[in-house]
Amino acid sequence: MHIKTIFSFLVIGTMLFGCTMPHGQWSIDDESVTTFPAQMQYGTYEGDENHRMAVILPMSGDAATTGQSIRTSVEMAVLASGANNLTVSFFDSARGADAVHDALSSTPDIVVGPLFAGDVRVLRDEKQSSLPVLSFTSDATAVGDGVMTMNLMPTNSVEVIVKEMQLDNRKSFIVIAPDTDSGHLLAGVAESAARIYNVPLIGAFFYDEHDSESIKYATEKASMNVARSAAHTRAREILSDMLTDETLTSIERSSITRQLDNLAKNDTLGALPYDAVLFLGTADDTKSVASFMRYFGVGSRDVKFYGTAMWDGTDIVSDLTMSGAKYAALPEINEDFVVAYERVAGIKPNRLASIGYDATNMAISMMYSDKSQAAYLLDPSGYVGVDGIVRLRPTGDNERALRIMQLNGNGKPNVVRDAATDFMVPLYNIEQRHISPVSETPLQTRGVNPMDYIRIPERLRGKYKSDTFGANMTSESNARTINVVSVVPEDTSAAIVSQDYKPVKLTPVTKTLIDSIEVAE
Repeated sequence: MHIKTIFSFLVIGTMLFGCTMPHGQWSIDDESVTTFPAQMQYGTYEGDENHRMAVILPMSGDAATTGQSIRTSVEMAVLASGANNLTVSFFDSARGADAVHDALSSTPDIVVGPLFAGDVRVLRDEKQSSLPVLSFTSDATAVGDGVMTMNLMPTNSVEVIVKEMQLDNRKSFIVIAPDTDSGHLLAGVAESAARIYNVPLIGAFFYDEHDSESIKYATEKASMNVARSAAHTRAREILSDMLTDETLTSIERSSITRQLDNLAKNDTLGALPYDAVLFLGTADDTKSVASFMRYFGVGSRDVKFYGTAMWDGTDIVSDLTMSGAKYAALPEINEDFVVAYERVAGIKPNRLASIGYDATNMAISMMYSDKSQAAYLLDPSGYVGVDGIVRLRPTGDNERALRIMQLNGNGKPNVVRDAATDFMVPLYNIEQRHISPVSETPLQTRGVNPMDYIRIPERLRGKYKSDTFGANMTSESNARTINVVSVVPEDTSAAIVSQDYKPVKLTPVTKTLIDSIEVAE
C-alpha cells in the first residue's frame, strides 16, 4: 500500500497514540534523566535539518502479510506526524544481509525493524553502535549495542502469570511447553518466577509442537496417569476381594459397594501434587494439551489452568472447556487507532501493527527531539502507546504492562486485573538474558497409595495392603525448596526518584462443548 493511498484516510490531523538496547549497554547519563517527562508533540516537527529513517520488514516471502501490516502502520504514523524534511525508506528483509547493507548505506538516523531475530543480529553486528534501532524481535539475545525491541518480551508474560498464581494462593504448579529452544527458555523463566513468588515449580514436561501423539505422551506423564490408574485398579481389587472373601456386616458391605460404585465412575485415583498448570505453547497446542489432561483425569476441579499472551486474540477465548483459565495479555488496542487502521487496510490491526505504529512515532519523536538519542529512547518514566505503557531498557529489551484475563467460554474474556498505567512500582524482576533453559523435570511426588483413599474395616487393615505407585520421594511438602528472595532492580540508573514520574502520554489522533481433538485409547 502506498503512502498516497493512505493519506486520504488521515486528514484527521494529530490523532492516534504514538508510543513510545544491548549485547552491550546503551545508557544515559544521570543528568539527562528528566524528573518530569515532557508531553510529546505531534504535527509540529519542523526544522531545516534533514532526517532519514530506514524501515526493514519482510515485504515478500512467507511473512509478507505480517510485514505489510506493519508497513501500513509505519506509513500512517509518518503521515500523521506531519514531519518536515523526513525521508523514509523501506527495505525487504527477505533479501537477508543485502537488505541490511542497503539500509545502512542510506545513512539513517534510526532504523525501525527488522522483525526476525536472525535479521536483527545481522543488523546489530553490521551497524555502528551509536545508531539506534527499534526492532520487533522478542528474542532478548538478539538486541544490544543500541538495538532495542518494541515487541512484548516473553519473560514479562510468564512472570506476571506466575505472580497471579501467588495471588490465587496456588500451592505448586507444573509447566507443559513445546520442546523448542523457546519452550525450554520460557520454562526457565517460570522456574525463576517460582522462586521469586514462592509458588513451587515441581515438574516440567515438553512435547513436539502440533504433534498429538507427543502431546498425549507428555500429558500422560504430567497427569501421573500410570500411577493413578494402577492405584485405581488396586483399590478396586482390594474392595472386590473383601466382598468376595470376607464376612462383612451389612453396614460394611454397603460401604464397600458404594466405594466400588464411585470408583467405577473414574479411571484414576489419587490427589495430584500440584494445583496449577502453566501452558507455555500456542493456543492450539494448549487446547490439545488440556483435552488430554481431562482425558487422563485432570480437570478444572483438580487444578487451575494458566497461560501466556500467546492466547491473546485466539479462538481459545470461545472454548467452553477452558472456562476459568487465566492468562496474561496486553491492554486492548486503542480504539481510535483500530478505527483508523481499518479505514486504511480494511481489516483490524494485529499486535505487530499497533507496535509498529508506536515504534514509528517513537523514532520520529526522537529525531526531532532536543534530547540525545539515548536520553529520549530510554526515558525511565516510559511512554503511553496504543498498547498501553512501555519502557525501553539499556539492555535492549523492554517492559510492557500486562493485564490478567479469565476465560468464560463466550468469546469475551473477563478482565481480572487491569494493566499498570505507570512505572512508579517496578513491574518485573526477571531479565531474559539471565535465564537458563529448563530440561524435562519429572514430578516430585510421594506417589499414590490406594489405602489412603479407601475405607475398610479396621479389623482388616493388617490383612490388606498395597504398594505406593509413582513415588518419586521428596520431603513432606513434595516440592523442591523455594526461598523467598528480595529482588532489587538491576538497572539503578533507571530508578524512580520522584513521585512525579509518570509515563509520557503521546497525543492521540483521531468450542463448543466438544474438545478440539478426539482422543483414542
